[in-house]
Amino acid sequence: MATINVRQLDDDVVNRLKRRASLNNRSLEGEARHILQRAADDDMAAKRAAFLEASDRLRAKTSGRKQTPAEVLIREDRDRGHRDEF
Repeated sequence: MATINVRQLDDDVVNRLKRRASLNNRSLEGEARHILQRAADDDMAAKRAAFLEASDRLRAKTSGRKQTPAEVLIREDRDRGHRDEF
């Protein structure tokens, strides 16, 4: 696991975090870890939601069109020898 240091954090912020940690029966470090984990999870949830929304829009634009499965396109590309370029 990684370790991070946060420098020049305002004393008022630290005191509020300590109070919050106490209310949640966690240490200051545990509270900071919890906050960071939730922030990272929220970011991923927002990205996932945006991706799904974009996928739905694309799916709506291409509905009714003949779709070629990805494995067929990959096989065609490899058969042409493009794999060697990588």
